[in-house]
Amino acid sequence: MNKVSALIICKNEENNIDECLKSVQWCDEIILVDSHSTDNTLTIAKKHTERIFQKEWKGFAEQRKYALSLVNTEWIFSLDADERCTKQLEAEIKNLLLRDNISENGFEIPRKSFFLNKWIKHGGWYPNYQLRLFRTKAASLSDRLVHESYLITGEKGKLEYSILHYTVTSVKEYINKINSYSDLSALEKVNKKKIGLLDILILPRLAFFQQFILKGNFLDGIAGLMVSKFHMITKLFNAMKIWELQNKNKFKD
Repeated sequence: MNKVSALIICKNEENNIDECLKSVQWCDEIILVDSHSTDNTLTIAKKHTERIFQKEWKGFAEQRKYALSLVNTEWIFSLDADERCTKQLEAEIKNLLLRDNISENGFEIPRKSFFLNKWIKHGGWYPNYQLRLFRTKAASLSDRLVHESYLITGEKGKLEYSILHYTVTSVKEYINKINSYSDLSALEKVNKKKIGLLDILILPRLAFFQQFILKGNFLDGIAGLMVSKFHMITKLFNAMKIWELQNKNKFKD
């Protein structure tokens, strides 16, 4: 069987890390890169793995690049702290890695994302395939500040069973996440597009219509409505923060 390492980056994830690490105990090793957590994350993690490394936070991509450099096995299974590997997915990956000749260098995995414990099935939230199982030597990282991703050379395949993603457990938490991610998104896009009135007044509302009506979030009920509203707010925050950066000299005395 081809050996596989579970790869996880985290900071202050005491509410998630135990279930996350339990779900990857079947891997040959678990590598955790922590950004100097100040809660009980490390105490919990030490129950599951000895391969815990500390790295000062330099951004998502830099953390993952460092984590990638620590892997010695042929394959990597990457999870975030708020994600879980199901038993069905575990069995599917084990069966795959029993093969002597695997032509693919990576596999995209569907992801079931939960908003306040409700699985959101529409609006692009599912199946939302993610490249999470890949050959170590074929992998690299994109340079994006936010929503960074692993890249691979060669052929890709798809798996059937899903990762569980508990992305939103409270409204307050999600607001904080949107605020943080929109800061990074604005820095990434500030030189790519000039922001004007339409970007702030109209486009966020169009984004809501697209998400809620055209992509079917209305089928997910109140939770789907909230997801679409947050999608609109994210677009609005991004536009306003980019505008602020592009016009910062106007605010000086």
